[in-house]
Amino acid sequence: MHKIRLAGSHYEMGVELGKFFLREQVTFPIHLDQFQIEHGRRSEKILREIFPQACREIQGVSDTLGLDYLTFASWMLCMGCCMYNLERNIPGEVRGCTAFACCKEGKRIYGRNNDLPPYLREGCKSEWYIPENGNEFILNTSSFINGEEGLNEHGLAVAMTFVMTGLDKIRPGLNSCFLVRYLLEKADTVGKAIALLMDLPVASNCNILLADSGGDMAVVECTPFQKKVRNARGYGEEKLICTVNSFTSPEMRPYDDSRGNDYDSEKRYQVVLDAFADRFQGDVAEDVKALLRGEYGFMCQYDREPDFETVWSSVFDLESLRIFQTEGDPRKYPFALDDRLCRHP
Repeated sequence: MHKIRLAGSHYEMGVELGKFFLREQVTFPIHLDQFQIEHGRRSEKILREIFPQACREIQGVSDTLGLDYLTFASWMLCMGCCMYNLERNIPGEVRGCTAFACCKEGKRIYGRNNDLPPYLREGCKSEWYIPENGNEFILNTSSFINGEEGLNEHGLAVAMTFVMTGLDKIRPGLNSCFLVRYLLEKADTVGKAIALLMDLPVASNCNILLADSGGDMAVVECTPFQKKVRNARGYGEEKLICTVNSFTSPEMRPYDDSRGNDYDSEKRYQVVLDAFADRFQGDVAEDVKALLRGEYGFMCQYDREPDFETVWSSVFDLESLRIFQTEGDPRKYPFALDDRLCRHP
């Protein structure tokens, strides 16, 4: 997993990313059909109004690589939304992933398995952002600039999970990965993140998990037409919130167009709930790692799926800001400490 440090103005950070791609000889074979071009261009106008800093960062990348800015930005805004012609577009749609957060034994811990087609693993990045006039944060991503999960300097974790959306229901707006990036940079608590998210136009179905160092946590189930805040489950003084690749709230389920093609979402969700209630009895962070490794039930065991696997796993301690991460299937690779956000004397 590439570790990249980005600091300064957003345009400067984009230039630095572009230089990284040049060094790594990364190319971008961008192929968009008319629907995607129109969606991307209309969404770019919205992104420029809401989050102009991200547009300047994209401009820095595209200028450095000699690519047309609007085409490049449009492609990024189709990711995880309407990139349905998978054989011609990289990255493909994100359809796996389990994310959860819990409060137990005085600890606030977040965990995630990021499940993707294996060809994406080599391009995954853990980007350390130190932007001018924004929060410092770590963004874990199979893309760049936008991402699947992250933790900021205030102890706020933000993560997305993909929920299938029919093309006729997609609307111009921010895709789930740009929602993650925006909230990491702009919010410091779950309450602030929810307030911001409720005003953002969402392009397609997704879940946004939020958890902070004060113990507040929630999932916002999002569609282009409606958002629903789902609060954590209580277990006495302990609590848990989990999200997979479907909607959990009954009123949101009709928006889910996966038709069961969601890599056993319901099974993964139930395993997390059962493990927290019955198996978490020791060090919370270690229990979370064991859960992600599949020791408490089905989580990452995609052995019968030739083109799908867990490409990284993460555990965030929301108080100490320590991150533990694997670079691959957690059954095969150890969790390594990432303390870049920690304040060292």
